[in-house]
Amino acid sequence: MQKPLRIAAVAAASCALAGAALYGTGVANAGGESAHTTAEPKNIGQLVKEIDSYYGTALDTNGVYQASPSSQYAQDLGRIEAGAKKQIAKAAAGHHHMGDKPAVVFDIDDTLLLSLDYEKKTNYVYNDATWKEYVAKANRPAVFGTPDLIAYAQEKGVEVFYNSGLSEAQRASAVENLKKVGIGVNLDAAHMFLKDKANPPAYLSGCATASAWNCTTVQYKSGTRKHIESLGYDVVANFGDQYSDLEGGHADRTYKFPNPTYFVE
Repeated sequence: MQKPLRIAAVAAASCALAGAALYGTGVANAGGESAHTTAEPKNIGQLVKEIDSYYGTALDTNGVYQASPSSQYAQDLGRIEAGAKKQIAKAAAGHHHMGDKPAVVFDIDDTLLLSLDYEKKTNYVYNDATWKEYVAKANRPAVFGTPDLIAYAQEKGVEVFYNSGLSEAQRASAVENLKKVGIGVNLDAAHMFLKDKANPPAYLSGCATASAWNCTTVQYKSGTRKHIESLGYDVVANFGDQYSDLEGGHADRTYKFPNPTYFVE
């Protein structure tokens, strides 16, 4: 996950704590809210407490911070995923672009694998080295409901793809972790798209070459979805925890999962 503009517990938190008003719809508003304000920002200590309350954050017996399955976070996810299943069922029944095979696309970090423990233990401050160490452990829990959602798509005959900001070097860890949480659908290179800055794919030639990667998150993610479409698929649903996972088109519907812990442009 590339997080060059990660804003700890500030930029997205007020949106997440609004709960169903934003995330319950499952449809992203382009760009989210502006980070500019003339008012005094919320006290960060209070904000962290609200984030803990939203997730129902608690240490388990192994000293890992976990979200509660009865939390507002879990409830919001449940509503979004229920709506997404209806969209998947409609697509499976033929209600999508005729002539194309229906597909769903998932981000990975905090869309399928929850990074709450990392955020808490780093005080919501991103560090490239510690993040890589954390991902390499391949021990993140699933975002509530997502193994079932992916299994549902597969059961309905809807193709599953992954479109992540994780690097190509992190592929083995990502696959291992997804399998651990019960997500074992289409984890091959033809379905899981990760950032390969050393050898970027030709379909990103407008913003990336072997000597220079200049793709924004939106360019990378939307360019990959466009490529999936070129393979004969209709992306009937696109899932992510950041607006940048969802913007740029090439998806019939977008589903924004709640994440008040960081913001990626």
